[in-house]
Order: sequence, then structure tokens, then C-alpha cells
Amino acid sequence: MAGFGRALRRAGVRTDSARIALAAEAAMLVGVDSRFDLAAAMESVMISREQDRMVFRELFDAWFRDPELANKMLAQMLPSAEGKAEPVKRRPRVREALAAPRAPVTPAQTEREVEFDAAMTASDRQRMQHADFNALGAAEYRLVERLARDIALPVPTVPARRLRVASGAGAHSRMHWPGVLHQAARTGGELIRLPRLERRKQPLPLLVLVDVSGSMERYARLLLAFLHAATRRAGRRDVFAFGTHLTDLTPAFRIADTDAMLLAAGESIDDFAGGTRLGGSLAELRRRHARRLTGRRTLVLVISDGLDTGEPEMLERELLWLKRHSRKLLWLNPLLRYDGYSPLARGAAVLHRHADAMLAVHNLSALGQLAASLAALMRSGR
Repeated sequence: MAGFGRALRRAGVRTDSARIALAAEAAMLVGVDSRFDLAAAMESVMISREQDRMVFRELFDAWFRDPELANKMLAQMLPSAEGKAEPVKRRPRVREALAAPRAPVTPAQTEREVEFDAAMTASDRQRMQHADFNALGAAEYRLVERLARDIALPVPTVPARRLRVASGAGAHSRMHWPGVLHQAARTGGELIRLPRLERRKQPLPLLVLVDVSGSMERYARLLLAFLHAATRRAGRRDVFAFGTHLTDLTPAFRIADTDAMLLAAGESIDDFAGGTRLGGSLAELRRRHARRLTGRRTLVLVISDGLDTGEPEMLERELLWLKRHSRKLLWLNPLLRYDGYSPLARGAAVLHRHADAMLAVHNLSALGQLAASLAALMRSGR
């Protein structure tokens, strides 16, 4: 039981000694005659986040399936363990938890290891730049999440209605006559400097819709952290999560600390890792939050793989309404990691037909190119 709890921690599941003790007590109460009852009892006391349930179930099946395999897993609690498990199709977090721990570094190897780490810093970062978020282990995922927060995303700006005094304004700009008279009064009537007015620049209002369904499980949290840090200095931003229904995450995004924001967002979302009903969620957005769309200036980012389970007719109707009330509708699709990807699913086909562009968000390199892509789309006027 202690070894299983340690494996859960290595997989990124929040598990402490108190929960392991509760799991042992639950096992005593339900017995070990039924694997299903034992798994359900342990899961009820050891798992508190929806995104950890599938990790727990896969790890439970791997840990308690074969006695010899369990003995090998128990050997991980020792300082050293030999051998590698058979390559199987499991989640990266489960594979990392079941992998044998690395041998500790001896004092004689310290200097060599420091040089090795320094040499690998750039290489490791380069590998992380192109690693798919869905193929990362727990430790790699945490590292990439931290790196994603450092990526800048300048929101495109447009001329505002308000004016400001600018010395470098063009010859066709309006003259700032109060400023001209003030300067003339200071120089005895001589017009030495002619201040002019130009429009202020303001970032476009953002409307972000993030898919939190099961197929987007590995992308949702990381992209929320990225957007929270990257758009911190943007103007107005409204953020919603959608799965089987719509969840307003705008209050959570007002929290300055990204980790605290993720915690608040996790508490607000109650349909995480469920289905996807984008059409119904957009209908709820239209009925309850239509005023969040500030005219036709809003830039809409839909982060989804397009695997919608709702009716395509409703989705098309709601997307047409959203297009009429926004400046640009951009589809950020993690499935673009596949070469030759084509939106053949019903929901994906509808979304592709109405989106102004489809951009990739499956790795750090794609996130770094996102700002340049946004700027190019705004300049092209498409």
C-alpha cells in the first residue's frame, strides 16, 4: 500500500500519508475478494481531482494485476532497482510512475554530472520545445507548464476612440490647439512646437473558450496557465470553460498568481474530462453573457480538438451568431500535431468552416509562434 501511494505521487497525484492510511482502512473494510470493490474504495479516499481518476485506475490495474509485477514495483522502494517494464500503451504519468528510479549520484561523479547538466540544458530545452503536451510525463509536464508561462502573447491592438498628444504624429493628424496656445504663451507668441493628437492604441478584447473534455485533459490546464500569464497585461479578457456546459472562469483569471488561478478554476469546473457540447455552450453564452462581446472588436479564441458530441446544426447556428458579434474567430487545435490532419468529424468540420484560421497549440514551439500568427492575421484583414 505504501509503495502504491509512492507511485501515485510520482505520477503527480496529490497523495499523503493520511490518504494512504485511509486507503489501508478502506481495504480492511471491503476486503480483497473483489478487485472492483477494492479499487472503488481506495479511489474514493485517495483521489480528489477528476483529472487524476484515469491515472489512478491505470496504475491500480498495473500494480495489482500480477504478483510478480507487484514485487518488481515494491523493489522501487529500495535505493536501486534493476530491469525495465515491458513497453505498454499507458499514460505518460503512469509510465513515469512505474519506471525504475535513477541511481543516485555519487560524490565522485558530482563534477562530471554538473558539466553534463550544463551541456544538456539547451538540448533538454530544445527537446521540450517540440514535445507534444500529451506525451509528457508528470515531471516533464510540470516543467513545460512553467516554461509556458514565460511565453509572451502580445494581443493585437487597434486605434481607440480617445486621443493623446504625440510629438511624433503624422502631418495629417489633428492639431492640439490648446497645446499650441500654451506653447506660444511660453515663447512670447512664437510657434516653435506644434503638438498634435493621435489615437491611442488599445488591445482587442479577448474571449477565450477552453475545451475541458476528456480528450483535452492534458492540454486544458497547461493552456489555461499559459493564457493567464501571457495575457496578464491585456485589456479586457473573458474566459470560459466548456464541456457538457459552460463555466465562467473570468473571476478566477482576475487572481494574480497563476497557481492560485488554476486552483480556483479547478474548483469551478464540475464537468472536467466529460463530453464536449460546444453548440450548447455557445447557446448558453449567447443567452447569459452576450454583453461580454464588446461590439465587433472582440477576438475569440476557441481552444478545442473539435470532437463535439452535440448537434452540428446547433453548432453552426451559434457559430454564425458568434461570427457576427466578433472581429476574428480563431480555432486553436492541438490535433494539428498530426501531419496531414483534416477536420473530418462533424463538429470539427463546422468549426473549420466558420473559423478565420486554425492554429496549432500542441507544444511550446507552437505557443511561441502564436503571437506572430495573430499579428499576421490582423494585418492581412482576413
